Amino acid sequence: MPSNDARTLLQAAVPTVVAGAVAAVVSGVVAGGKGAIGAVVATVVVILFMGLGLYVLQRTAKSLPHLFQAMGLMLYAAQILLLFIFMAAFKNTTLFNPRVFAFTLLGTTLVWIAMQTRAHMKAKILYVEPDSDASSKDGKSEKTGHSS
Repeated sequence: MPSNDARTLLQAAVPTVVAGAVAAVVSGVVAGGKGAIGAVVATVVVILFMGLGLYVLQRTAKSLPHLFQAMGLMLYAAQILLLFIFMAAFKNTTLFNPRVFAFTLLGTTLVWIAMQTRAHMKAKILYVEPDSDASSKDGKSEKTGHSS
């Protein structure tokens, strides 16, 4: 994984883990042990889904750059749909508090998306490759085109 990708993953995952830990503590106090378990499960699900999505998106960017934007939109839609399906599947569970699970899932997903957006905005990624052959031998760039 290139350093920009690893940095983005780290900058999104760490705040998500912190938000999940805060949610687990608050849920443990408010809803008891099942609330804390629900918050932890939701945090793990978000980190797995979103981390896997980031990995797939970065692989797509390298192998099929012309599909990057469309793949990104499709990927986020699929992630949100899968998270919704996951919430619906566990809405009547007795393993953990489903309400805490749902709120933590929503909160940590929003934290992940916000932090991933922030990481991409702060990243210094070149979108145009500098051309080293365009320079002349004395270090000045050659003039191309019409000059007045």
